[in-house]
Amino acid sequence: MDKTDKIYVAGHRGLVGSAIVRALRNEGYTNVLCRTHVELNLANQQRVNDFFAKEKPAYVFLAAAKVGGIHANNVYRGEFIYQNLIIQANVIEAARLAGVKRLLFLGSSCIYPRECPQPMKEEYLLTGPLEQTNEPYAVAKIAGIKQCESYNRQYGTDFATVMPTNLYGPNDNFDLQNSHVLPALIRKVHEAKMSGAKQVVVWGTGAPKREFLHVDDMASACLFMMKKTGYTEMVNIGSGQEVSIKELITLVCEAVGYTGEIVYDASKPDGTMRKLLDTSRLENLGWRAQINLRMGISHTYQWFCESMGVSA
Repeated sequence: MDKTDKIYVAGHRGLVGSAIVRALRNEGYTNVLCRTHVELNLANQQRVNDFFAKEKPAYVFLAAAKVGGIHANNVYRGEFIYQNLIIQANVIEAARLAGVKRLLFLGSSCIYPRECPQPMKEEYLLTGPLEQTNEPYAVAKIAGIKQCESYNRQYGTDFATVMPTNLYGPNDNFDLQNSHVLPALIRKVHEAKMSGAKQVVVWGTGAPKREFLHVDDMASACLFMMKKTGYTEMVNIGSGQEVSIKELITLVCEAVGYTGEIVYDASKPDGTMRKLLDTSRLENLGWRAQINLRMGISHTYQWFCESMGVSA
């Protein structure tokens, strides 16, 4: 990519999209296209086609998606499958019609089977049943992967796909009902500290293990892969390290400065018990994560406090 190439970031206000925009600007790219939902409804095929025909971006990061944690995925199943399917289908098709040089589609580690061997290799896709709590979202993401693969084979496009692990960092969603586990924990523990609560109740047993990646590392990996012209094999993006939810809560309490009791509500779902990505394909290409979890959580909590206008 040249520094003056027109680059469209779909979903620039989200966790991943905003990090990609930061990374592009930090590296000196001067022609970054961004549109809000009001300016461009990605669920409207005609508007998306018109935008691509007019602007003719050379590169596209497809980070726009409806996302959420276990609760949101399980309750809003219809919204998750419909909105994600239609948004990605519209953008990928418009990119083909407009002759985009390279597109990077961001999937999710939930595409892998619920009982997937660990760590999860890219070739394990579609080898078993999915986790039921987020199946609609996973099916939509798998459809996006296959759309990119199919377009490359039929139309000769250069559309790549990356599968990130659990992400966190600035611009995350900290809503207690609809967010992912790490931002939800940060919000919950912070509020307990502020209110002087003696305990915090956490969903599940605390036993499941998860891998986390700071979103700035994710953005770095996305730029790295965008520059790998012609490489279209699906690639996992992760830290290669995992922690239990109990260990994660300890790190959150440490960052927040909360010393109360943690109570586990085992009547609530744990979700998949273990999810660790095999990142050897990406590492063999020359990229590794740089931000460790303790430092990343501390940085994220500071950002959260600044965004809320409160002291850490």
